[in-house]
Amino acid sequence: MTKTRRAFTDEFKREAVSLLESSGRPLMQVAAELGIQPSMLRNWRAVHGAEPRSRTAPPAAAPQGASPAEQAAEIARLKRELERARQERDILKKAIAIFSEPPR
Repeated sequence: MTKTRRAFTDEFKREAVSLLESSGRPLMQVAAELGIQPSMLRNWRAVHGAEPRSRTAPPAAAPQGASPAEQAAEIARLKRELERARQERDILKKAIAIFSEPPR
C-alpha cells in the first residue's frame, strides 16, 4: 500500500522555522513535536530561514507632525497586525498541544 504525500503550506514552513529559531530547542525535538522528518525541517530552514523577516522588522513610525486622521489609520493598521499575530500564536499553541500528545 502506498502512502499519499503530505503537502505543507509555505506559511506552515515559515512558522516551523521560526519556532525552531525562537525556541532554542534541538531540531530533532521540534521536528518530532510537529510530526515531520528532521530533514524536512532542515531543508525548510535553509530555504525560509534566509528570508528577510518583514513581519519582525518594525514598520516606519508615523511622523510626529502627522494629522489625527493619519494617526488613526496607523492605529487601526497596528490593531489589525496585533490581532493577526494573536491568531497565529493561538494556532501555534494548538498545534504544539496536538503534536505533543503521546501516540495512541
